[in-house]
Amino acid sequence: MEARQSRGGADLSGLKIDERARPGGRTGKFFRIFVAIVGGVVLFGGAVVAFRTRNPVVQLAAAQAPPEPGTATLLNASGYVTPRRRATVAAKITGLVTAVYVDEGIRVHEGQVLATLDDSDTRKRLESAKAERRATAAALADLEVNLADAERELRRTEQLTKDKVVSVQALDKARTVVESLRARIVLAKEQVSAAEARIAVAQQDLSNTVVRAPFSGIVVSKDAQVGEMISPVSAGGGFTRTGIATIVDMKSLEIEVDVNESYIARVVPGQKVTARLDAHPDWAIPSKVRIVIPTADRQKATVKVRISFDKLDPRILPDMGVKVAFLAEEKPARGRTAAQALVPKDAVRYEGDKPFVFLLRQDRVERRAVRLGQESGAGIEIMAGVTPGDQIVVRGPEGMHDGQRVRIDR
Repeated sequence: MEARQSRGGADLSGLKIDERARPGGRTGKFFRIFVAIVGGVVLFGGAVVAFRTRNPVVQLAAAQAPPEPGTATLLNASGYVTPRRRATVAAKITGLVTAVYVDEGIRVHEGQVLATLDDSDTRKRLESAKAERRATAAALADLEVNLADAERELRRTEQLTKDKVVSVQALDKARTVVESLRARIVLAKEQVSAAEARIAVAQQDLSNTVVRAPFSGIVVSKDAQVGEMISPVSAGGGFTRTGIATIVDMKSLEIEVDVNESYIARVVPGQKVTARLDAHPDWAIPSKVRIVIPTADRQKATVKVRISFDKLDPRILPDMGVKVAFLAEEKPARGRTAAQALVPKDAVRYEGDKPFVFLLRQDRVERRAVRLGQESGAGIEIMAGVTPGDQIVVRGPEGMHDGQRVRIDR
C-alpha cells in the first residue's frame, strides 16, 4: 500500500489493495477462514464445533496366581469333563408313559419319581392273583374240615375193627380217605403259596410302573414324552423309547484325557495337574491324577488318564473341552524370587526395553510398569507390579495413554 502527500492534505488516490487480499480471491478466502483442530475441537472463523470421539474398545483378562514354586509343566494333553456317575434312567417293563415330572436342568434326589407308566393292566393282574389266593385259601379250609371228619371216622373204624364188627377193608378205606385229604391239603397250601408269589410279582410290576431316580443329580436330557411307549430294550423303528431321562451326578465330575503311550511313564496317580477349560482359558484349576487306566488303545496308541478336580465349581459342566498340564516336582532355583502373578503374553507392552501393562481402574486404564519373570505356555510371570485378580488389558489400540477412558469388549 502506498500513500502520496499533497499540498492540501493526504492524497488518497494512491491507495491500493493487494489482489490476493480481496474477499473474492482464493487467498483471501483462506485468510478469512481460520481453521484450528485441537483435541477434537474445530474452529471455523471463530465458530466452535466439537467432534465426539469414541472411547477405544479393549479386551480384558484377570491376572492369575502363579504356579506353586518348584513345579514345572512336564506334559500337556487335552480331553473332556466327564462324570463318573451318569445314567439314562429307563423302566424295567414295557409300558405307555402317562406322566413325566422332570425337565432338563432340574436337580433331583435319590428315589424321586421321574415318570409313571400306564398301570391299568398290572392292577388287573394283581387283583386276579389276589382272587386266586382267596379261592385257594377257601378250598384249603374245606379240605381241613373234611380231614377232621375223616380222622374221626378212621378212629371209629379202628375200634369197630378191633371188635370184629367191620372188615379190614373198611379200615383200609378209612385210612386212604384220611391220607388223600392230607395230601390235598398240602397241595392246597402250595397253591396258596404260588398265589402269594403271583401277587408279589404283580405288586412288583405295579411298582415298576413308577420310574425313580437311582441317585441324586441334575437332569441333562429328557428322553421321553407323555403318550410314548417305553421299553428296556429297543423295539426298532424308532417308535419305542428306551429311557425317560439322563441324570448326571455333578459331584462326580472329573477329566478324561488320552495320553500318548510314549509319554505315559511321566504320569503317575496323585500327580498334580493344572486344568484350563476351553470356556474359561484364563482360569487355572488345581487338579490331580486319580487313576491311569491300565490298558492302551491300539488304534490311537494312547492311554486313558482320569483326573480329579481339587474343588468343584458350578462353571464346570459335563462334556466341556479342557486342556491339562501335568506338573513335575523340581527344586526351585536358589535365590530366585517368587512371582506375584501370571498374565497372558499379549498383555505385556514395551517402551524401548521397559515392559509395562495397562490395568483397568473403573472405566479408565492405568499404565503400570512391571518386572517380568519366566515365560511359559500359560503366560508370563510378573515379579512386581501386578497382583492376582487385577484386570489387565490384553487387546487394545496402539497409542493408549495413562488415564484414558475405554470401553470393555463384552
